[in-house]
Amino acid sequence: MLDQIFDYLHFHFSVEAPLVLLVLILLEAVLSADNAIALAAIAQGLEDKELERKALNVGLVVAYVLRISLILTATWVQQFWQFNVLGAAYLLWLVFQHFTSEEGEDNQHHGPRFNSLLQAIPVIAFTDLAFSLDSVTTAIAVSQEKWLVLTGATIGIITLRYMAGLFIKWLDEYVYLEDAGYITVALVGLRLLLKVVNDSFVPPEWAMIGAIALVFAWGFSKRTTPELSEEPEKSEVVEGSRE
Repeated sequence: MLDQIFDYLHFHFSVEAPLVLLVLILLEAVLSADNAIALAAIAQGLEDKELERKALNVGLVVAYVLRISLILTATWVQQFWQFNVLGAAYLLWLVFQHFTSEEGEDNQHHGPRFNSLLQAIPVIAFTDLAFSLDSVTTAIAVSQEKWLVLTGATIGIITLRYMAGLFIKWLDEYVYLEDAGYITVALVGLRLLLKVVNDSFVPPEWAMIGAIALVFAWGFSKRTTPELSEEPEKSEVVEGSRE
């Protein structure tokens, strides 16, 4: 009898667990793309590359603690629809704040803006927590093994940090990418609201991923116009002086 139990546990750990973990990691990677661009856009509010990096590092450490707490209490949290309402309201407030902000010199919205690192860190942490309300539910549905979900979340938060770092660079290169990021935030917020109203109204994951992919395609559709080089002007001055 003990041998049979041992054989089952050995199979469960050596074959099934890694496969489930791989699925969880892939889910984290796919579902974190919109999260990463949102966090990158928020970090850009510091308008200083070094502070942006610090805000992401510290903010995601806090976010990781909050995400682990959410996973450990997921069964309890899922009993209260109010959490989804609060998460949706918070995400939609971020979207509203962005699109109602004053346009910059590039005729694009840029918001929110922060005066210090301490202002940005809580916004980054709570934004990730609001996103996690949706992704943790998906992860729990894949596996009831908490250690697997926790491992997937750990790898996911590390992936999220590197993805956010990439998006910070791309936000300077593509005109519509910041707006695209906040549109995906709105999609996640609306999805959380639909869960409260009626689960049958919630679009399937493939539809959500497809919609986000289309928004991203639009976000990457136009590069910023490079500033004109001053070299021609200098050469003209030199030629003029020779004449």
